[in-house]
Amino acid sequence: MGVGERIAEARSESGLTQAQLAAAVGLARSALAKVETGIRGVSALELVAIARELRRRVEWFVEPGPPAIVSYRASREGVATQAIDDALDKIVRDVDFVIREIPGLIQSQPDHESPPESMADAEELAARARSLLGLEPDEPALELSRRVTGVGLLPFAIPLGDGADAGTVLLRAGGVSVINGDLRVGRRRLALAHEFGHYLVADPYTTDWRVAATDADALEGRLDRFARALLIPEADLRSRWAEWTAAVDDTLRDVAVRAGSHYQVDMATLARRLTEVGMLDTTQANSIRAVQTKKADIVEKNLVIAHELEPISLPRPYEQAILKLYRHETVTADRACGLLLGTFDEEALPDRFPVSEAEIWTVMS
Repeated sequence: MGVGERIAEARSESGLTQAQLAAAVGLARSALAKVETGIRGVSALELVAIARELRRRVEWFVEPGPPAIVSYRASREGVATQAIDDALDKIVRDVDFVIREIPGLIQSQPDHESPPESMADAEELAARARSLLGLEPDEPALELSRRVTGVGLLPFAIPLGDGADAGTVLLRAGGVSVINGDLRVGRRRLALAHEFGHYLVADPYTTDWRVAATDADALEGRLDRFARALLIPEADLRSRWAEWTAAVDDTLRDVAVRAGSHYQVDMATLARRLTEVGMLDTTQANSIRAVQTKKADIVEKNLVIAHELEPISLPRPYEQAILKLYRHETVTADRACGLLLGTFDEEALPDRFPVSEAEIWTVMS
């Protein structure tokens, strides 16, 4: 894809007409039309102005990026928002660079699974995924962001505002998921569980506008079921729900609050899981969806407050790899801070390894 086609693509995603973009950057509409069709070239100054107006980095227009990002662009079918598009483009480029310098960043990758053909298949896939992550059959999937890095999926939580919940790109080895950090923690964890499903079945790229199941896309619905089953194992849910409901003073609301904290999920996810395993009727599930956990609940019930995937959140192995590159002077301080997405400043970086006198004389001779 040429520069002109990339400009047309970015303009379309920004919702601008040729006339609007041309006026904003000081070009005639006919000149911009020729640029987009490849009849006319674009100067460096014009491209900088266009990139600024479309809120893209200049390299997005001129560099195809690693094969993974090229595959993602080819398969996204127009569903990506600009925010998720930009975040994935930058992070995949960064991860590709780090992997080339430190191949051991991705230590293992599971064999690809067949996409689930039914909800029962989705439950079975969740059971296999639970084992893959080192979880017991009835153990809640806590610290999911840490566990998935062990099987090659690197999750990044970035503030993305309104729009897609998450997106995933497969690499030659492993993969990258970007989670919208502006979601609440339960939704962030659900989004990552859903993306982990896409990773396991080896979709080349996906962007989820919402994590709720839809009739329009059967695979998305089954991976939603996979995500809920991964986070809330049925056997544990049945056991603990019976224990909590046996408490004399606890209402259905109290039980739901305890369950949401225990599994670190939002109430909509909990209600959906309870109904799909036949533990609640629709009326009860709807009442749970309306529940909001209060500060008093946290104190009185001694609940655990989850902070997983708070933005900006980077995979620990990725952070360690970049610090290693900095220590060995493979990257500058500025480059290291950029790769770490601003979560470090120069003062927070480690001391570099001292250079011996013999090495200095070797360089100077």
